[in-house]
Amino acid sequence: MLLWAGDFTPKVRWSVALLAVGWWLAFAGTIGERVVRPLQSISNLLAALREGDYSIRARGARTDEALGLALWEVNALADVLRGQRLGALEATALLRRVIAEVDVAIFTFDQDQRLRVLNRAGERFLGQGAARALGRTAGDLGLAACLEGEVPRTVELPFGGRLGRWEIRRSAFRQDGRPHQLVVLSDLSRALREEERQAWQRLIRVLGHEINNSLAPIQSIAKSLGEALDRGQRPGTAGPTQPADSAEDFRRGLAVIAARSESLSRFMAAYSRLARLPRPTLAPVDLPALVRRVAGLETRLSVRIGSQSALSVAADADQLEQLLINLVSNAVDAALETGGGVNIGWDVVDHAVEVRVEDEGPGIPETANLFVPFYTTKPEGSGIGLVLSRQIAEAHGGTLTLENRAAGRGCVARLTLPV
Repeated sequence: MLLWAGDFTPKVRWSVALLAVGWWLAFAGTIGERVVRPLQSISNLLAALREGDYSIRARGARTDEALGLALWEVNALADVLRGQRLGALEATALLRRVIAEVDVAIFTFDQDQRLRVLNRAGERFLGQGAARALGRTAGDLGLAACLEGEVPRTVELPFGGRLGRWEIRRSAFRQDGRPHQLVVLSDLSRALREEERQAWQRLIRVLGHEINNSLAPIQSIAKSLGEALDRGQRPGTAGPTQPADSAEDFRRGLAVIAARSESLSRFMAAYSRLARLPRPTLAPVDLPALVRRVAGLETRLSVRIGSQSALSVAADADQLEQLLINLVSNAVDAALETGGGVNIGWDVVDHAVEVRVEDEGPGIPETANLFVPFYTTKPEGSGIGLVLSRQIAEAHGGTLTLENRAAGRGCVARLTLPV
């Protein structure tokens, strides 16, 4: 306004006006460049992040101005996303390696029951490679039954050209918003065969040990008696070449043979008893009354009953009584060695009944062989008492453990049964 109000020529006025407009346009362009360029950089960075490219960074990131701070935050976001993506890729690679190397057959089926993922064990299971199996339906692969029914369960079916026992586990998940099913098949046959082989080895070792212990003296004494007969000795007679006590030697030899034969017979009877344990017939059992009856059967030592609370359990009364008799008998045997006592108590712990038989004996020197069939440290023991007791406990859905007492000497047997 001053330019037009003053005494200036039109040429000067328009010249100054043009210069002012030019200066303003230049200033506006500079300001626009300083504002638009960072916004364009932010837009490009966000587009790169959306496309999964985390390697691009914006220049001019700084924390002392608003646009620079925005650029700095976008760069920081790119670093975080890059780290997360790298971690996800590494985790995925590890998961794929584990799935490939694990010794169970793993299959993934989509909502149309078409195979989408399988590992090496799955390829061996199907007897065909992934290139041929992927995309085929569960029915075509013979796995339709694995997608139905309750799990986990064990089936015995011919898979992979051989008959075996398999454990089926199944779970559902979603991928890309679509339902999928994960099926895991574990071969139980090999593990069962290995357990069976080890069981037979232990059984044969124990049987061989016990039978040899009886046969060795029988053979030795029979051989000695045979040699004596070959030399012309007769029981009950004496001569110049025969000692007067030959009849007594024959009697002692025959007594040893009879004793060892009887011991071997008891051993085989104990084995038969262990192998033919019937299934328990469950009925309500008054636990305190049963414990008092078992304690009353022991005449060598007065057994203390430390609990008086009323309690009923579902059990086979005869089998449970035999179990407690075995535990109390072992406890009394141990207590008699040291002149200690025996105590029986029970409590409800975590929705289960825990019966404790505690003795003040010398304790257990070695716990590794406690439940090995026919292993015993007693001269007249059969070695099946604890094994039979544990079988009874497990048949009732419970457990039986033995351990040395934490406070004081002696041992404690813990029988746990469902309430």
